[in-house]
Amino acid sequence: MSLNKAMLIGHLGQDPEIRYTPMGLPVVNFSIATDEGYLDKEGKRQDRVEWYRVVVFGKVALTCNEFLKKGRQIFVEGRIRTLDFENKIDGRKQRRTEIAASRVQFLGTAPAEGGESDAIEEAVPPSDSEIPF
Repeated sequence: MSLNKAMLIGHLGQDPEIRYTPMGLPVVNFSIATDEGYLDKEGKRQDRVEWYRVVVFGKVALTCNEFLKKGRQIFVEGRIRTLDFENKIDGRKQRRTEIAASRVQFLGTAPAEGGESDAIEEAVPPSDSEIPF
């Protein structure tokens, strides 16, 4: 038995970017940041920020594209996946790790506006073989 599940709460680093697969499936990408406090060698409090790339498919992607903006706090649940690809500039092989989200919940209020938390989820994101990029 195995388990591949990621759950993150963080803030969007940029507005979502939408595109469509050749079959018309909407795909949205964005990054979120999480922070963690720790004490350094001198006993001073420091913050460590981690960035995560998130990809969302289907109806959830459309909702994220419409309502999410940079700075918004969200909860993301999904699976971790690593993609191999060739760099378009020099042709070198590279890897990218991302969270394929199955659930996105908006937390707090949107930047510069009021609102309540909303949750959106999609049963199963498409498999890696169905995504051409």
